[in-house]
Amino acid sequence: MHDDQVDLDDATARRLVVEQFPEWSAESIIRLHGSGTVNAIFRIGSALTARFPINARDPLHAAAWLRQEASALDEFADCIPFAAPRHVAFGRPGEGYPLPWTVQTWVDGDIATSDGVAASTSFAGDLAMLIRSLRAADTRGRTFERGGAGRGGDLRSQDEWMATCIRESADLFDPEALTALWAGLRELPRDGADVMCHGDLIPANVLVREGRLSGVLDGGGFGPADPALELVCAWHLLDAAARHVLRTQLGVDDLEWARGAAWAFAQAMGLGWYYRESNPVASRLGLSTVTRLTTDAEILASARGC
Repeated sequence: MHDDQVDLDDATARRLVVEQFPEWSAESIIRLHGSGTVNAIFRIGSALTARFPINARDPLHAAAWLRQEASALDEFADCIPFAAPRHVAFGRPGEGYPLPWTVQTWVDGDIATSDGVAASTSFAGDLAMLIRSLRAADTRGRTFERGGAGRGGDLRSQDEWMATCIRESADLFDPEALTALWAGLRELPRDGADVMCHGDLIPANVLVREGRLSGVLDGGGFGPADPALELVCAWHLLDAAARHVLRTQLGVDDLEWARGAAWAFAQAMGLGWYYRESNPVASRLGLSTVTRLTTDAEILASARGC
């Protein structure tokens, strides 16, 4: 999926787990095939998962990130009323794999899709409950960092990436329409303080059971950001009627709702073309979300009004 991707075969993953954690040597160790783009994930028995980063980076920097991720993961799990993975152990680089890695608890549930619960108002209510719990979490004085780059800071920090995405998506969507939409959304002002956010509420990180939200994965990015960032889930997961329920239950005003659409747009535009060949599930999500955004009359009007 990536030019710098670190390959890891099943035998190497099993050897690393067994050598470093012999207490799990009798457990099955099975690769999980999904739409994830950051880690190769292996289930260890029935209770654990090993997560091996697949993007090449300096091992010391990777270790620092994984320590930060582990702390955020547990903080996230403590503050939501749904199941979430917790940190268990750190793994070391070894023969055949150059990076540190982690072990987390397993959470049962089915991975959501962009259309599987799209019409469910009950599921929309569950998402509202999740977001309320995140907004109630203590920031402990923390604010969004990274120099304003990345999702959750300044919308205009996405300009260069969006220009690339619009160019690369010319055979998928009308470039002029996409350019006009982003030109308006990027100017939306922000008037709210940072709140704690999961930061990546896409279907791959949402678990469902019998049509209801049952768990949330990948909480390692939990941190302060623009409150509108969590609203990306409305566009990734819900159709219009269910989006209305989510919005109503959260009491979101017009400006924040449009900013949430802007963050969803910036995220989705990077999926359709980039993962077209390497990760069709992620690509289809991007196309679905962009279609929802570009056919929503209110969002189009918000962009024109900026």
